Amino acid sequence: MSGPSIEHPHGTQFDAFLYAPVGDDQNGFVVTVLSALARLGLDPWKEASELGALPREAASSRLGTLLASFRDVPAMVREHAATSDRLTRLLPERMRQTPKLPGTLGAATQSLPLGAIIAVSVVLLVLAQLFFFAPLGSGG
Repeated sequence: MSGPSIEHPHGTQFDAFLYAPVGDDQNGFVVTVLSALARLGLDPWKEASELGALPREAASSRLGTLLASFRDVPAMVREHAATSDRLTRLLPERMRQTPKLPGTLGAATQSLPLGAIIAVSVVLLVLAQLFFFAPLGSGG
């Protein structure tokens, strides 16, 4: 199961990536991607989701930049590029989307925001009420 649950409120699709080791910190403890991102002040699941939506090269570059600024693991200063390349391979493939050209079937199947759906529904209900339930005129 990869969806959210009580035990895994963020889902499990990023577990392989988030729990992968980055390296050992200065105290000899293994640092995972999750703890590295958290130590950088980032939300690990949000960052994993954003990285997963990028093409692999862009995700690797972005993660490499983040890891280069992570000073808790001394090896990251010189190994951030190789480590980010290795780690981005752990992101789920299904998250990656190919760009759709305007006017293609892919653009037509995108969902509308909930607010827009509600607004259109309210307008349709008001119009239906005016059309079907309004008095036809004041005869005279």
